[in-house]
Amino acid sequence: MSRADGFARRLRRYYVWYTGSFLVFIVLLAIGEFFGMSQTAIGHVFLFATIAIYAGIGVMSRTSDVSEYYVAGRRVPAVFNGMATAADWMSAASFIGLAGTLYLSGFEGLAFVTGWTGGFVLVALLLAPYLRKFGQYTIPDFLGARYEGNAVRLVGMAAAVLTSFVYLVAQIYGVGLITSRFVNVEFEIGLFIGLTGILVCSFLGGMRAVTWTQVAQYVILIIAYLVPVLILSYKITGVPIPQVMYGQVLSQLSQKEEQLFVDPQEADARRQYAFRADNYASKIAFLPDTLEAERRGVADKLHTLRQENASAREIAKLERALHQLPRTPEAARVEWEAARQAALQRSKLPPRHAEAHPGETPEASRVARNNFLALVFVLMVGTAALPHILMRYYTTPNVVEARKSVLWSLLFITLLYVTAPAYAVFAKWEVYTRLIGSRIADLPQWVASWGKVGMVKIEDINGDGFLQLAELTLNTDIIVLATPEIAGLPYVVAGLVAAGGLAAALSTADGLLLTISNALSHDLYYKVINPQATTHRRLVISKSQLLVVAVVAAWVASLRPDNILFMVGLAFSIAASAFFPALVLGIFWKRANRPGALTGMVAGLSLTLYYVVRTHPFFGGSLDAAWFGINPISSGVFGTLVGIVVIVVVSLLTKPPPEEIQRFVDYVRYPRLPSDRTPTLPGND
Repeated sequence: MSRADGFARRLRRYYVWYTGSFLVFIVLLAIGEFFGMSQTAIGHVFLFATIAIYAGIGVMSRTSDVSEYYVAGRRVPAVFNGMATAADWMSAASFIGLAGTLYLSGFEGLAFVTGWTGGFVLVALLLAPYLRKFGQYTIPDFLGARYEGNAVRLVGMAAAVLTSFVYLVAQIYGVGLITSRFVNVEFEIGLFIGLTGILVCSFLGGMRAVTWTQVAQYVILIIAYLVPVLILSYKITGVPIPQVMYGQVLSQLSQKEEQLFVDPQEADARRQYAFRADNYASKIAFLPDTLEAERRGVADKLHTLRQENASAREIAKLERALHQLPRTPEAARVEWEAARQAALQRSKLPPRHAEAHPGETPEASRVARNNFLALVFVLMVGTAALPHILMRYYTTPNVVEARKSVLWSLLFITLLYVTAPAYAVFAKWEVYTRLIGSRIADLPQWVASWGKVGMVKIEDINGDGFLQLAELTLNTDIIVLATPEIAGLPYVVAGLVAAGGLAAALSTADGLLLTISNALSHDLYYKVINPQATTHRRLVISKSQLLVVAVVAAWVASLRPDNILFMVGLAFSIAASAFFPALVLGIFWKRANRPGALTGMVAGLSLTLYYVVRTHPFFGGSLDAAWFGINPISSGVFGTLVGIVVIVVVSLLTKPPPEEIQRFVDYVRYPRLPSDRTPTLPGND
């Protein structure tokens, strides 16, 4: 038996024992709940036990060897690299956000499933084996070697940091969401509790620690994702195969939708929201007079209450209302317009779950279809260009193992993606049949629990005391986390799901932090600023940057910039526009040169960022400025196409790359050339 085979066999034995132990742990907690163990205790045990497992692996995997720290010694077997890649890939967006988006958008949410799965086909065909043949440590390493020096390397480094940082913020946001709910702490405190688990792994052992932790995290997250929906499928259909049975429930759900949409109380609630939207429109039209009148009206009521010696609670409520009024007419315009849009949205019927490209007019349907196709495109090419995913294929022993690793990754990821549509359908069925139409005074405890962290909102706008669909606002990020509670499953299942969501967020966050710190310490400090730096100095720089980036990302996440899935989608647009054209053309087109790559990467990335700022409300933009009605999450469709065109045109108008660069392309493209020695190239030392 070879040394590599013995290593793989030991790994299999370790992780089989680990998986069995985790299943026993779940059973013991379930027994504890049966005998009276509190929900708070179950939540704490799940959270801190899993973080302790990851921290233990991180401590045991600590290293000061450069190759181990950056690429896990290039000895990770294909199956385990596939599991680690799947955990790295299945972030909080996949675990928490995907089923929620399918719940809210129905058919339109399948763009995420299609795009993300198709992206790994592009990784296998266009990038992973060639990057592994190249070797080295980072994606900017390849760009610096292929395009002759540090100019393109620095652009790639900046794009890698930006892409990974946006993605990282989404993961830390997910960590804060989970810990705040299941440990009953403030959202901001929850962020930093989770941050501790992230840092222990990546700080101590780099890629080596992150790899073995991610394998452990994949086991937890896939068990946590599958168990609740298997139980739910059995509960609703009698068959514990949700991927097969959800079509039957979808048919029933469509009938339930039709009943709800014509319900008189539902129609009345939507009319009330339409009246509210009209009221806000009138207030906006007559600013600043309406703001002054509202301020005067609240002040008069407050004065009257004080004269009548009203209760302190009533007085405090009006004082708070007076304080929360917009300070200026412009602030009132922004706030009231947002409220008008929210009321207008709730006055409309939601899209039917099985309806493709819904729209009130043929033009609206066409725009919906274009957005679906644009999102699929961006997610596919963005997947193929994400630095923290591509880095994983540097860790395999050889090119063959890299190819196998992509296939294992796709298999492990598919387990979740074929289940997400079932999750959405079963969760929506439970909400529509168990929650809608209930007395508001008798709503289950989970509504209040998630309401405390701002993820569920209830408003009895028509005053009938019963909950209509229009009166319920669910943040899509809680669908997976709250489904066990929605369905009335034992709380240990909810704790398991929280542990899985935490594993998904932590595993991706570890990979992203490592990508950012490696880009700053290796591509900027070592390759550009101080090529004579010692190994110890390089690792110190990497770890210090890792700490700084983690704290800054946690602070940004505390601002709650948007839902998880949008932030992740934006990262894909950035990666697609900045990396995909330069990487693919660099591998498959010898004529691509440094001026072309430099201008193409800058042009594609700049256009993508410009479009996001121009169209997204967080940056003060508006969808009215969108091109062809394309949403900002798909902004990379423009940047990617422009990047390809610019690289081709500029490369053809300038000198071709030198002969040694063209030989390097042959070396990367053809793994079985007689010589297996990497050519000496600028920036590849």
